Amino acid sequence: MGIGVDKVTGRARIVIIGGSFGGLSAAFALRRKLGPERAEITLLSREENFTFVPSLTWVAVGSRRLSQISFGLSAPLAGKQVAFVNDAVIAIDTEKKTVTTANREFSYDFLIIATGHRSANEAVEGLGPFTGPGHSPMSAPEAEELATAIQVLLRNPAPVVVGAAPGASCIGPAYELAFGIDYLLRKKKLRHLVPISFVTPEPYLGHMGMGGAGKIRQLLEGALEERDIAYRTSAAIKAITPDAINIEGETPIGSQLSIIIPPLAGVDVVAKTPQLSNPKGFIVVDEHFRHKVAEGVYAIGVAVALPPAESTPVPVNFPKTGHMTEQMATIAAQDLIGEILGSKRGPSAELSARCVLDMGDRGIYLSADPVRPPRNRIPTVSEGRQWLLVKRAFERTYLWNAAHGRKMPTTFGW
Repeated sequence: MGIGVDKVTGRARIVIIGGSFGGLSAAFALRRKLGPERAEITLLSREENFTFVPSLTWVAVGSRRLSQISFGLSAPLAGKQVAFVNDAVIAIDTEKKTVTTANREFSYDFLIIATGHRSANEAVEGLGPFTGPGHSPMSAPEAEELATAIQVLLRNPAPVVVGAAPGASCIGPAYELAFGIDYLLRKKKLRHLVPISFVTPEPYLGHMGMGGAGKIRQLLEGALEERDIAYRTSAAIKAITPDAINIEGETPIGSQLSIIIPPLAGVDVVAKTPQLSNPKGFIVVDEHFRHKVAEGVYAIGVAVALPPAESTPVPVNFPKTGHMTEQMATIAAQDLIGEILGSKRGPSAELSARCVLDMGDRGIYLSADPVRPPRNRIPTVSEGRQWLLVKRAFERTYLWNAAHGRKMPTTFGW
């Protein structure tokens, strides 16, 4: 009998919390190597559907509907004989090895935490989006709310500010929205009526929380300048009002539509579990993404604590992309499989980054290996319309494979 298996059934009880990139990828990877006779796998998610989060910016600018980038989790998981429970987790007990939802308790031998993040909108006064004038695209409801606000902008042109708050780690969508709104306004022949500003805590454009990469800085500076998008770097946003963005030590910027990426925090159930996370609610793991203290616990994706790439005048946190999350899921799954089968531990690896940034009428491809400098290879940075076509094709391919329980492609990242 392998390590960490139920003495009655002889099977390992694996519980996965989270049904986005990390949880779904881990479930599929585990099932490919561990049949139902080896492992009982249960995935818990408060969301009924998988949503392709990178496309939420397209939902915001009106080029996608939420239904086009989502699918139900139950069918693909059932096809892999993974139990799906659509319920929110309210408690984790790492000593008793239990996970509790509103309706029942689950015992586990191994636990994979892929809970994602909580948007810490409270870090910026006025960043609603439902309780203040600020907008954010970090969840499906927020993206739809922002889409409504952008439609109002088209009817009543007014100044726009797009950017990120101090401590943000997911800055790519801010660039995409700045470019996307510029492109949309140009198509509608309204751009001359709408000043657009970009405000970021990054010390320079393209830092992205990873210390920059290749010529991305020069490319983004040129792209914003040729589109008449003013920008401020090392900017610490203090508050959002209905008609302005207030920045520490600087002149406020007038804005009727303010779209700000918030800093992220760990979800409440993780943050409140004793000795599970750091003060921000993120989980400290080893090179195999296993918790350093709690037995049988792994964490992947945004839930993982990753230190900043470097110190900056205004805090910018390390990015956690879907591509990185899938790398974590693969490494954790391989390690867990080795633990159950009694074989050697799976390999570990430095995280790499591959992504395509939508610029409205073209795209930017960026590849950095590893994410943190110094790097083994000179980063690849390429601009062109072909990358926008690649990004669209990748979205469709990924969604089709995920919805049919197949291994998801990671060739270009996101």
